[in-house]
Amino acid sequence: MILNRILSALTHMVGRRLLHWGVNKGIDRIARTGGKPASVSAKQAKDMRAAVKRARQAARLTRRIGR
Repeated sequence: MILNRILSALTHMVGRRLLHWGVNKGIDRIARTGGKPASVSAKQAKDMRAAVKRARQAARLTRRIGR
């Protein structure tokens, strides 16, 4: 039981630090480019829209299953 709590605490600590690091990297990158996100090609934009669509569908499905 105690080992489980220790592992959980360590996992949370590492996760928070990684999240903080990633957010700071993203903010720094946007600040360096003058606030403009990096341009993407038309194919990449289409693929990204498709991925977002699939993610939204999956979120809807999990909400329905959870009810």
